[in-house]
Amino acid sequence: MEYKNIIVKKEDKIAVVTINREKALNALNDEVIAELQDFFRHAWMDESIGCVIITGAGKAFIAGADISELAQCDVKKGVKKSMMGLYLMHSIENFPRPVIAAVNGFALGGGCELAMACDIRLASERAKFGQPEVNLGLIPGYGGTQRLARLVGRGKAKQLIFTGDMIDAVEAHRIGLVDEVYPAEELMNKAMEMAKLILSKSPIAISVAKECINRGLDVNLSAGCDFEKASFGNIFGTEDAMEGMKAFLEKRKAEFKGK
Repeated sequence: MEYKNIIVKKEDKIAVVTINREKALNALNDEVIAELQDFFRHAWMDESIGCVIITGAGKAFIAGADISELAQCDVKKGVKKSMMGLYLMHSIENFPRPVIAAVNGFALGGGCELAMACDIRLASERAKFGQPEVNLGLIPGYGGTQRLARLVGRGKAKQLIFTGDMIDAVEAHRIGLVDEVYPAEELMNKAMEMAKLILSKSPIAISVAKECINRGLDVNLSAGCDFEKASFGNIFGTEDAMEGMKAFLEKRKAEFKGK
């Protein structure tokens, strides 16, 4: 499918999605959000996609929301815009296969929020992160107040949101916002390497593990462990589990089929 604001390329079951509004530093406007939502809606049912990598064109990942659109909002439109953004982030977070953010540059506001909705965040040494909404008299509206605190802790999240400060990739890695940092020229290769490594595992196990982690963060430890217990039992009914254990005992590489 052709899009106006994003470029989708597929290679070896990996879909690379590039936000392509370079002149606007890939700012998230309503069109970009709608196109990303459309991609994930179709990708959900596309078994040829085993992993998604999201990145940005030029020197930005996503430099925030489109301020010209925000400036037109009243209370009703503000709620609607937040709902659109939150729905996209929810779709990314709950996509049944891994989503990797390859943060190549500015990831501010909505861009930082989108990166946080991904499963794994890899960053270029040139990347910058922040939630600068307070500088506009606003607050994060696409899940930033919730996901940032879960990733870096309540105090650090409050510091970043209250000050609107921008931090570099090294600091983002130190506080747990970013998982790995690479030289700019290596970022996409490293993202592809990680995607291929994940694709070598059982897709069912990866999907179930993702669901367990996500659900566990929304409940107490006991309830999370109960969900894991049930999921652990159910996975023994899959062909992949039988193949994985059989291959280990036979000292050969497992051939997973996602069944």
